Amino acid sequence: MPPSPPLQLVALLLLSLLLRSATAAEYTVGDGPWDTGTNYATWSDKHAFLAGDILVFQYVRSQHNVLQVTEATYRSCDTGGGGVAGVIKSYDTGYDRVQLTEPNATYWFICDFPGHCLGGMRLAVKVAAAAAGGGGGGGGSPPPSGVPLHPPAAGGAGRSQWPAWGLTLAVLLVVFHYCIIIF
Repeated sequence: MPPSPPLQLVALLLLSLLLRSATAAEYTVGDGPWDTGTNYATWSDKHAFLAGDILVFQYVRSQHNVLQVTEATYRSCDTGGGGVAGVIKSYDTGYDRVQLTEPNATYWFICDFPGHCLGGMRLAVKVAAAAAGGGGGGGGSPPPSGVPLHPPAAGGAGRSQWPAWGLTLAVLLVVFHYCIIIF
């Protein structure tokens, strides 16, 4: 006897959720608006970023921007006044999504509005290679000397832990499915 349509639908939903969770995680930078009131070094230390993850910068366009910069520009907060020296890419929509594509790399971001970078609006993100099954953290070379990054907390505090129980649930669903067919 074939499985009932509702059971098939549940199995497909669980499988699609499981596959989605094994891919990129999305992080709102600072867990709120990109502004001068957030400690971004502390925030980034709480997360284990993997290649493929997405950073979302939310801010008021007339008050902030986001520049992906070189390490030297990150450290000096100096883009040469025109926002060009050491700038890899600039964003200014107020809702910028940046995918972290390079494994074992550090991404450097600043706000180029006067005084904002020196006031703390800068973010360094260490990205590990994506682990099989969506696991979090580890791998890669250490960050350059003096980089304000620390190893992520065990288990990757920012990455949802549901894939482990989601896989268990999917296996149980398959077992349940075959039990129904056999009995």
